[in-house]
Amino acid sequence: MRPADAMVDIPAPVVGVAIGWRSWLVMAISTVLGLFAIGWPLLIPAVGVAPEHADDAPFVFAAILPVILLLVIAQLMEGGLDARSLAVLGVLSAINAAIRPALGAGTAGVESVFFLLILAGRAFGPGFGYLLGFTSLFASALLTAGVGPWLPFQMLCAAWVGLTAGLLPKRVKGRWEIAMLIALGIVSAYLYGALMNMWFWPFITDINVDGTGSSLDYVPGAPVLDNLARFGWFTLLTSTAGWDTGRAITTTLALLVVGRPVLTVLRRASGMARVHPG
Repeated sequence: MRPADAMVDIPAPVVGVAIGWRSWLVMAISTVLGLFAIGWPLLIPAVGVAPEHADDAPFVFAAILPVILLLVIAQLMEGGLDARSLAVLGVLSAINAAIRPALGAGTAGVESVFFLLILAGRAFGPGFGYLLGFTSLFASALLTAGVGPWLPFQMLCAAWVGLTAGLLPKRVKGRWEIAMLIALGIVSAYLYGALMNMWFWPFITDINVDGTGSSLDYVPGAPVLDNLARFGWFTLLTSTAGWDTGRAITTTLALLVVGRPVLTVLRRASGMARVHPG
């Protein structure tokens, strides 16, 4: 008789989302531009600008939409996506959007988006995970009336989580695989919180250009390392022990409880959804 673990530990499928140079190019360019959209005040003094990206957020959002379309077209051309895998993308986006408001939608750090995003990125590959991050947060925002200047940055950060999950080593299996995904979930929870803090941190202080103000405040034109040190303390004192830790705990518990069975189902769906070798 086969051991119990062998019945549920399905290996990674031989089929998957193919990632060609077009897809990598789109993801690389959008990642660089996304990081610049979040962190440009570290390089360019943010003086006399609208608070919380109110002016540039619509342009970032407008830039994300063609990125999603280009990535879908690139993967269709490379054989990594077909009609069935696009349907799976839609279903998973809808599930993520539905469970998020039901389980807190980020309130007090209770965040249900990341565990399914990590599992899907692991099962379907980095390109699929990247797309799912965009579509999940967008659909969730529509359901929860969470559309605002923060949305394009949330979509970018979630897309990076799905992308990273798909890039993890494929040779890791069994319990170590779940442990690896839990570690990613914890790291992602804190990095997501830090990046979203960077989204608004430079715009919430009234510090003067001469540098007078709190040690946690953004200083326009200060050296990058100085502002990063201020930002690190700001994040540590305002969100690390609260929202970010709550997000990490929620993701960890979800992966521990349902990680293995959900990953098994997704891998079976992955085998049925595509026929092109990854």
